[in-house]
Amino acid sequence: MSEGAYQTRAERKKAKKTSQNKQRSLGILKKGSLFKKMFIVCLVLGLVLTGAGAITFASMIKDTPSLDSSKLVDPLSTKFYDKDGNFLYEYGKEKRTKITYNQVPKVLEHAVIATEDSHFYEHFGIDLKRTAKAIFVNVTGDFGSQGGSTITQQVIKNSFLSPEKTLKRKVQEWDLAYQLENKYSKQDILMMYLNKIYLGNRSYGVAAAAKNYYGIESDDLKKMTLAQAAMIAGLTQSPNNYDPTIPENKEAATERRHIVLSSMLREGYITEKQMKEAEKVPVTEGLVAKNTQQSMPYEAFLDAAVKEVKGKLKNVDISEDGLSIYTTLDPKAQDFADKMMNTSEIIVYPDANFQGAFVLLDTKTGEVRAIGSGRNDYKAQFSGHNFAVNIKRQPGSIFKPIFDYGPAIENLKWSTGHLINDQKTTYSTGQPISNWDHQYHGMLTMRTALQHSYNIPALLTLREVGMDKAKSFAEQLGITFKSNEVYESYSIGSNTVSPLDMAGGYSAFGNNGLYNKPHFVQKVVLADGAVVNFAEKSKRVMQDYTAYMVTDMLRTVVNAGTGTTANVPGLDVAGKTGTTNFDEKTRAKYGYPSSATNDSWFAGYTPQYTMAVWTGYAQNGQGNYMSGNTTNISQLMFKAMMEAFGTDTANFQKPESVYRVNNELYIKGIDSAEVPPKNSNGNKEKLKKEDEKFKKEEGKLKKEEEKSKENKKLKKENKKVKKEDKKLKKEDEKLKKEEEKRQKKEEEKK
Repeated sequence: MSEGAYQTRAERKKAKKTSQNKQRSLGILKKGSLFKKMFIVCLVLGLVLTGAGAITFASMIKDTPSLDSSKLVDPLSTKFYDKDGNFLYEYGKEKRTKITYNQVPKVLEHAVIATEDSHFYEHFGIDLKRTAKAIFVNVTGDFGSQGGSTITQQVIKNSFLSPEKTLKRKVQEWDLAYQLENKYSKQDILMMYLNKIYLGNRSYGVAAAAKNYYGIESDDLKKMTLAQAAMIAGLTQSPNNYDPTIPENKEAATERRHIVLSSMLREGYITEKQMKEAEKVPVTEGLVAKNTQQSMPYEAFLDAAVKEVKGKLKNVDISEDGLSIYTTLDPKAQDFADKMMNTSEIIVYPDANFQGAFVLLDTKTGEVRAIGSGRNDYKAQFSGHNFAVNIKRQPGSIFKPIFDYGPAIENLKWSTGHLINDQKTTYSTGQPISNWDHQYHGMLTMRTALQHSYNIPALLTLREVGMDKAKSFAEQLGITFKSNEVYESYSIGSNTVSPLDMAGGYSAFGNNGLYNKPHFVQKVVLADGAVVNFAEKSKRVMQDYTAYMVTDMLRTVVNAGTGTTANVPGLDVAGKTGTTNFDEKTRAKYGYPSSATNDSWFAGYTPQYTMAVWTGYAQNGQGNYMSGNTTNISQLMFKAMMEAFGTDTANFQKPESVYRVNNELYIKGIDSAEVPPKNSNGNKEKLKKEDEKFKKEEGKLKKEEEKSKENKKLKKENKKVKKEDKKLKKEDEKLKKEEEKRQKKEEEKK
C-alpha cells in the first residue's frame, strides 16, 4: 500500500470524525435551543397567563366538596355479645375496630410514616418536593402514572373524592388537604388514615389487620413486633398482592416487608442490626388462620335483638355505627333449643311440617335466654319469620289466668276456694259455650275449675270481674289487643297472642306480681362509649297475693291437672295448658274430625325460668291438624328445657298477705264466703282461729328447732364433760397409786 493511499485514508477518517463532532455540536446546540425556547415560552406564558391561571385554578376548586366532618367518620361494624359478655358475632359492611392514637405502637407508626409519607409531621398537607417530582413524571409520561400523595391527601381521597385521575380532582385534593391540616391535628389525621385504610384479608384499619393476621387484640397492639409492623405497613400499597396468608404471595410479601424495613432504617427509626434481625423472621411466622366469612350464629335471636335496638335507638345504622350490643342470650340454652327444634334426638315430631315456637326467659328480669323460632331452617323456609316473636295464634285456656282468674283475685279478692256453678250457659249473643268434656259439674272451686280447664266457669268469672277490668289486667301484663274492644270469648282464649307475649305475662305471676318487659338486649355501647341500658324498671301489675294464689292454682294444674306431662321432679313448677279447635266451617272444608286440634300451648314457670310454648301447623290444609298425644308435645318441650337448665330448686314463697285453710288460699283481712258458706261472722272467727292455730304450730316448730339446737349443744358439752371425767379418773387413779406407793414405803421404814 502506497503512502499516498494511506494519506488519503487518514484524511478521510479525520474528515469523518470532524463531521461527527460537528453534527454532535449542532445537536447539542439544537437541544439547548429547544430548552431555551421552552423556558422562554413557559416564562412568557406564566407572565401573560398569571391571571388566567388564577381564574382556572379558582374554577377547579369552585365545586370542591365541603370538608364535611361526618364523612371523615369511618363505617364501624357492630359486635354482638352474650349474657356474660362473651363475643358472638361481628356484623357490618366493613369489619373495622376503631382505635385511638395512644393505642398505636410506635413501631407501627414509624413503619407507616417511613413507607407512606416520611415528611408527614413537617408538611401542611402537601409534600411540595414529592408533588413536583410527580408532576414532572406525569408531564413526561401518562398523567396519573406517578403519585405523590401524602397521608393527608389519601384521607381526603378516600373520604371525599372520586378515584378518577384528572388535574381538576388533584387540585381539589390539594385544597381539601390544606383545609384538613388547618382543622385537625397531625395525630387526628394519622388516626383517620390508620382506622380507614384497607389492608387485605377483610381488614379495615390497622387494628383489624393486627387481629386478622396475627390474632392481636386492639388492647394488646403494643405487643406487635418490628417484623409484624413492617409487614402490615407494607400492605398499604397493594393489599391483595402482599397478603402473606396467600401462599403465592410469600416472596412478594417478604420483599415488600424488606423495603419497609429499609425505609425505616433510612429515616432513622431503627438500627441496621434491628433491620437485619427483622429480615430473618419468616414473613409467615405468627400468622393465624385466614379470616373467612362467618355465618351469623343464632340468627333468629340476633335478628330479634337488632329489631329491639332499632325500635329504641332511632337513626342508628347497625351495619356501620360501631355498636356493641350485649344480648341476654344463653348460648348453651340456645344450642339445646336448636337441637330440640330441628332434630328428633330430644322430641319426636309427627312430621316435617309440624311447627313449634317458644320463648325461655328469666322469671325475675324478663331477659330472654333462648327462643325456638320455628322448626327446620329458620331463614330458608320462613324467609326470616320468627315464630317465637311474630306468630299470633289463639292461646286457648292458657289465657284464663290472665283474663279471668287473675283479675278475679285482684279485683274481687276471691279465694282459690271461691265457688262457681258450672251449669248450662250461653254467651251474651246467645251462642252456646261448653266444656271440653261436654259435661256440667255443678259447684266447683276456682282451683278445680282451672285445674281441669273448664270453660263455663271461666266465662262466669269474667262476667263477675267485668270486661274493662279484665282488659286492663291483661294489658298490664304486656298483652295487646287488635282493637279497643274485647269479647266474652276471650275468657277461653279466642284472641291472638305470641309466645313472647305469653312468656312475659306468665313471668309476672312467678315474680311476686312484678312485670318485666321481655327483652333480648341488656345494653348497647355506642361508638363514643356512651351506654344505653335496655332493661326497664320492674312494674307492679298485681298484688303479691294475686300472683301467689294464681301460682298455687297453676301448681295444681301441673301436679294433678291437665299439665302433669310438664312436671319436673325437684322443681317448683306452675303452668297451664291450652288448646284450640277448628270451627265447623274449617273442619268441613278440609275434612277434619271433630277432635282435630289447631293449636296446643303450654305456659309455665319456676322461680328461675318462664317458658311459653306454641305447637301446631303454620298453615291449615289437608292433614294439618293435631290429634292424640301430639297435643302434649308443647309440654314435653317445656319439660326438656327445664330439666336441662332449671338449676334453682327453691319454692315460690307465700307472702304475708295470704293464709291457707284446707288447702285453699285466702287474702288476710278479707271476708270469705266459702268457709262456711252462710255464717260470715262465724267464718271470720273460724279463720282467725285457724290462723292463730297455724301461728302456734309455726311457733311450736321454731321452739322445737331451737330445742333441737340446744340439745345438739348439750350433747357436745356432754361429750366434752365425759372426756374431762375420763381424764380426771385417770389422774385420780394415778394419784391413788402414788399414794399407795408412798404409804407402802412409810410402812417399810417403820
